[in-house]
Parts: sequence; C-alpha cells; structure tokens
Amino acid sequence: MIQLYDTGAYLVNGTEIIPDTSDGQAALKSKLGGQAPTKEEAARNTIAYGILKEHNTSGNMEKLTVKFDKLTSHDITFVGIIQTARASGLEKFPVPYVLTNCHNSLCAVGGTINEDDHMFGLTCAKKYGGVYVPPHQAVIHQFAREMLAGGGKMILGSDSHTRYGALGTMAMGEGGPELVKQLLGQTYDINMPGVVGVYLTGEPIPGVGPQDVALAIIGAVFANGYVKNKVMEFVGPGVEKLSADFRIGVDVMTTETTCLSSIWKTDDAIKEFYEIHKRPEEYRELAPGAVAYYDGMVYVDLNKIRPMIAMPFHPSNTYTIDELNANLMDILDDVEKKAQVSLDGKVPFTLKDKVKDGRLYVEQGIIAGCAGGGFENICDAADILKGASIGADAFTLSVYPASTPIYMELAKNGTLATLIETGAIVKTAFCGPCFGAGDTPANNAFSIRHSTRNFPNREGSKIQNGQISSVALMDARSIAATAANKGYLTAATEYAGSYRKPQYHFDKAIYDNRVFDSKGVADPNVEIQFGPNIKDWPEMSPLAENLILKVVSEIHDPVTTTDELIPSGETSSYRSNPLGLAEFTLSRKDPAYVGRAKEVQEAQKAVEAGTCPLEALPELKPVMETIQAQYPEIGKGNIGVGSTIFAVKPGDGSAREQAASCQKVLGGWANIANEYATKRYRSNLINWGMLPFLIQEGELPFANGSYILVPGIKSAVENKDSEITAYAVGEKLTPFTLTLGELTDDEREIILKGCLINYNRRG
Repeated sequence: MIQLYDTGAYLVNGTEIIPDTSDGQAALKSKLGGQAPTKEEAARNTIAYGILKEHNTSGNMEKLTVKFDKLTSHDITFVGIIQTARASGLEKFPVPYVLTNCHNSLCAVGGTINEDDHMFGLTCAKKYGGVYVPPHQAVIHQFAREMLAGGGKMILGSDSHTRYGALGTMAMGEGGPELVKQLLGQTYDINMPGVVGVYLTGEPIPGVGPQDVALAIIGAVFANGYVKNKVMEFVGPGVEKLSADFRIGVDVMTTETTCLSSIWKTDDAIKEFYEIHKRPEEYRELAPGAVAYYDGMVYVDLNKIRPMIAMPFHPSNTYTIDELNANLMDILDDVEKKAQVSLDGKVPFTLKDKVKDGRLYVEQGIIAGCAGGGFENICDAADILKGASIGADAFTLSVYPASTPIYMELAKNGTLATLIETGAIVKTAFCGPCFGAGDTPANNAFSIRHSTRNFPNREGSKIQNGQISSVALMDARSIAATAANKGYLTAATEYAGSYRKPQYHFDKAIYDNRVFDSKGVADPNVEIQFGPNIKDWPEMSPLAENLILKVVSEIHDPVTTTDELIPSGETSSYRSNPLGLAEFTLSRKDPAYVGRAKEVQEAQKAVEAGTCPLEALPELKPVMETIQAQYPEIGKGNIGVGSTIFAVKPGDGSAREQAASCQKVLGGWANIANEYATKRYRSNLINWGMLPFLIQEGELPFANGSYILVPGIKSAVENKDSEITAYAVGEKLTPFTLTLGELTDDEREIILKGCLINYNRRG
C-alpha cells in the first residue's frame, strides 16, 4: 500500500523511480549516458524548486527569502494579525489579503464579540484594500481554491491547512506574525527545504475516497518524521486517475504529516477546475523535469488503499476499517491505553462500551469543512445514503458544504433533498466541527468525521469539567455507509451501488453579490470598527542580559499539540483580546499553569517598574542568594524574570500564533523541548520574542516548579553561541546545556527586541 524509500530517489520522465544507491547511480548513467545530471542539477528539476526560485528574493537558493503572491486569514486570526501590523505602521495591504469568517460564525459565546470581530475585518478590508468574505459563505480554504489559487503561485495563510498544491499553488500555513511580515513588505526566511516525492500509481477502488489515501500516508510518515518540514511533491501516473476534488481532499491533509508545503503535477483535470471556476488564465501546467531528484520517496499504490480510520487521538493512529472490525477488542484496548497518555488519566475513557453484538457503534457522523465538505465527497455520500434512514436512535449525521456555491449546486442537482430525507442535517459553511465550536458530542460519545483533526478535546469536550468525547477520522463515503447502517461502523466498500458523479457548475454570482472586494484599492478615510473585546497587544520588554526562569509546566507526552497549549472551541471567540484569551492557556492540559505563570510575572512587572522583584515574589529571595553566591554581578538592571514550560515535542497541529503569544503575555520567556513538532510553532515562539531552547533527551536537570538561571543569554544570542550554559537553582547551581538551533539574524534581533512588534518599531 505505502512504501518509504530509505534513500533519496531520481524520477525519470515522471514514471520511473531510481533509488539513490550505488546500483541506482549506475542504472541512471546506463540509461542516460552522458546526459545524466548530477544530484544537485536533478534537485533543481522538481516543481517545488522552480516555484520557490520564482518567489525567492535573496539570490541564494540555500537561504530563501520568499515573498508570497497572496495572503488569507480567518476570523480567529485576522484581528491579531492586523492589530500587530497596525502597531508597526501598516498603511495598505501590499498584496491581495482575504479575510474569511468561518470559525467564529456559529460560536455563540461572549455576546457581541464574534460579530464585532467580523465588522473589524470588513472595515479593515475597506481601509487597507482587502477582500472580506462574510460568515457562512465559505470556509477559508474552499474560497481560496475557488478564487485565489493559481498555477505556480504561492499563498501564505494563518491556518495550518493552507494547502492548495493540487491546484499548482504552493501554500503554507504559518502563525500570524509571518503574515504580518508580508504585510510590512518583509520576507519569509527559511533554508531551502527538502523535497520528498509522493509517487502515485494505480487507481482507487470504488468506496475509497481522498481521506482514505491521506490517512494511509499520514500513518506511514508521521511518527518517523519522514516529511517533517519538507515539501511533498505528488507525481506519478496515479495522479491523472484522480479528479481535482479527490486531489484536493488528499492535499489538505498533508498538514497532518508535519510537512512544510505540498505541490502536485497538473493536467487537464486541473485546467478544467480553473475553467469551471471562471479563472482559466490561472492554470499552468506543472511537471518535474526529465530527471528530478527527491530527498525521499513515498510510493503509494492506490489500488491497495482500503477505507481507513484514524482512531483517537491523532490522525496518525490509523487502521483499515476492515482491520479494526476484525480485531475490535484488541485495537480498542490499545487505543484506550494510548488515550490515557494523552489524557493524563484525568478522566475515565473507554470505547469498548460501544461494541454491540460484536460491532462498533458510533453516536455521530460529520462531513465538514476544508477536508470533507467538497462537492464530490457529499455527492458520493448521498449516493450511498439514498433511500436509507439514519434511524431514530442516538446516531446523528451533519453535513457542512464547504462553500455556498457548493451548497447551491447540491440543491440544484437534488443531493440536498436526498440527504435531508435520510435524517441528515445540512448546515452552512463553517469550520466549527474541526476545532470544537460545533456539534460537540455527548459525554463519552464517539464521533466519526471527515474533517482534519481528532486531537483530545478538539471536538469540544472539556476535560477540566470531567467531560470526554472522542473523534475518529474517516472518509465521507464510509461515514455515509455507517450512517446507512444506523451508526454501526461500515466501510464504504460494502456499498454495492453506483455513483452518479454529477457535473459541478460553479455560480460566481453568489460571491459577486456578497463578498466585499476592494480590488486592491485602500480607502484611508474608513474608520475601523472596534468592539469592546478587541484589545491592543500589551507592551513587551526586550531580552535582559540574564534570565531567571521558573518552570511552570512540565509535559512528557510524546507530542504536545497547539490545541493543548491554547484550546480551540469556545475560547476562539476571545482571540481578539490577548490577555482575555491567555486565561485559557493550557487550561485542559495543566489548569494550574496560568496561576503559576502570573505569580512569576509579578516579579518581571516589578523589574519593569524599577521596584524590587524579590518583594513582588518573595520565593525569589533564596533563589537570588544562591545565584549571587556565584554571580554577584547579576541583579538590578541586568535581569529578567519569567516563566518557561518543558514539553518533549510541542507544536503539532494548528498554526495559531496564540499557542505562543498567550504564554508571552503571561510572562513566558522561553520553551524548553527535546524537539519542536513543526517549524511554524518554533517560528511563533521566535516572533513573540520567546527563546526556543532545545535540551538533549534524557533525565531533566530541573522539574516543574524549579528555577533556572540563564546567565549572559542576551550576549549569547548576539554572539550566535552554539551552546548556552544554564543552571538549575537549588542549594547550589547545577549546570546543564541548552541550544537554540539555527536562527537568522532577523530572528535573533526579534528575540533581543522582545517580539516582532518591537522589532518593527526599531527605526
């Protein structure tokens, strides 16, 4: 089904893979003779290399400084981004910037704050020359596919699932500060990423959908980091066997592999997509060169993919549905054991009580958002459900078309009526089920979803209130087959009927009538509409020469998600208020974190006010006595006091900058980790002036509640020291080593200044 090459590989004429081994090198030279390129030359023949070269402004393809063609954000993130850019002198959006409203549109908490954020977005689109997509019109990524993507273009979004590679667009999801840089005419600075080929061959059998292919790939590459921070380039003869919608459904899930971006070869199916969406000029044929070199190769035999399920609590926890049904109790036992690691044993969790007469019963099915809400997914699901009923028991089914044009076409071709007749509820374009702001199941309930993630509590349950429900990811087709069996888990390959495959017709008039498009023209006379919840960022101090850090949370899970660092769901409505949102930091993982961080922050506030931090935080007195016994010069005028967390591998999942900014506004100065799960989380730490420390795996020299001294940290950052000596503060100072990893000169300056906002005020 999936094979990972142990070495790099050459792709010859788009169809033949030659491993980068001694035998492979000989075979390549035998095949091409004197025409065989060097590895370096062949690496320049990938699609990814060509697009990155076109957008790189540095002149050095090893050190990229990228400028994007377009930007996109949703209502959880655009307020903070624009507020940050305004604080740094924003006058006009320099490139098309689309503000969608698909996250807080149904999250009815906090009174007026959701719609206040939306009106902020509309008035900013007018003032700075942007595009505003009202609530319920489209989820962020479907609008981008329909109206933004273009062959050979690059798009940056403040959502981790910014992936339009199937349409020939290299897109990346990053934290808000990276979009701020683009708005201010700055660049996205990275080393040239590795490029991994994803070679597709064969053709999916009936009943297998894009989520099945995606989950099979994620299950093969996540844990081993095979594509981490690399570009996934989809090639091979299997690509042409997939429709545009199918490719899009696979592509959006590449985020869950921890790759940096994705790109696909394009063909007539993608050309037709642009023609259907009334933008034929945006099509560009893309293919690797005659001989292209990839840093790795994922071989996918589409014929062998079977309906998949990703069990709680990660998209990589994958099985075939047939495998799960055949080994039900053993697999459920394993899932429950893994869950207790994620849940820290805080609540009892079981799925074995869902087994009825040897079959797994689920209480909820959802087909939604940027992954599941596509036209073909919903039409195929309706075909499976036609004439069936979901029943009158606990099982429910909700369907969220990804855009109003899709919704309209489903109404016109009868699919909507078919779904409603079964007992399904069809709702408007909304991302809520993906991040816990809609369709939260009952306590202990089990939901199957064609959406993007199934992290703990992401479906909306509150572990701090003793609640737990869980999600498994599946393809829309198998969800429909399960619904047709009234909630008993069923693979879509058991459906023996046919699929209509109706033609899609895109009605652009819907957007013409409702979407505000400035056409890039700014109107500086427009007054921005602020709601009472929209607050400016608090002032942030520059890095002190010496840091005293208190460890206020210690997390030993194999991976810590951004959902655990700052929960999604109803808290999302507070994201336009930095201090208000910070109250929820780690609330589901470590509820004591906020109180501990605030206690330490009082000492830093005293430093900033010129008063004694030891009076503000008396427990610092013995800490300072120990420090000054060895470093008598450390004290007034050269110290900063703050908090840090330790996590084994933090930052998987969402691009949300608030996972870092909330720690910062509570006085956080650093994270300490064995590694960072994603480039985007580490970038968020840096852009908020936090030190992304690394420590080698093994027994920690500190514990939760310990104090750490990092003497001379400011000088170490300035001098680009490769290693930094820190000290655990007890009865004496116990040294240990930290590193910062590679930092650009600008990133060092951002950390020294205290945050990106301060950096942009430097002139």
